Amino acid sequence: MRLPGKKKVPVARLTLEEVFFEEESSLLRYAFGLLGRRELAEEVVQDAFLKLHEHWEEVEIPRAWLFRCVRNFAFNILRKNRRETLYEAPGDRETALERPDHELGRLEAVGMIQMLVSEMEEQDQSMVRMKYFQGLKYQEIADKLEMSVGNVGYRLHHLLKDLGERLRRSGINDF
Repeated sequence: MRLPGKKKVPVARLTLEEVFFEEESSLLRYAFGLLGRRELAEEVVQDAFLKLHEHWEEVEIPRAWLFRCVRNFAFNILRKNRRETLYEAPGDRETALERPDHELGRLEAVGMIQMLVSEMEEQDQSMVRMKYFQGLKYQEIADKLEMSVGNVGYRLHHLLKDLGERLRRSGINDF
């Protein structure tokens, strides 16, 4: 509720250059997670910033807008490449047409997970990488991080729970 005579003070807005410096790395990681190729990721991020520049006055939340833009550009590239390289076996038409959408959804989830993990504290990132990318056991993680096994289990449980919630809020439910 605003009091009569009080004007709403606009929140200070970052410049395009400040948004670039704050978001470029996260966007590159996200695009790379979707595309798997560094040069394509760089191209997609560059295109997203060029498009943001064109629509700067209209965009209210640049970070969210950029991530959506990068996702859309990446999916366009994946669709184009799929059309160029899709091999369809006789009698397999329906299955071949269903797989690309499933794959795009999976790639989006992977990219989002990589972005969310990269936003964690360094020790939490290390724990997640050791457990799920290196396949280490709790005892091995505890030894490397000089923590108790129980603490490693507790931290990983809560990290994954939080990660799942953040994925659901971003619209990714099937993971």
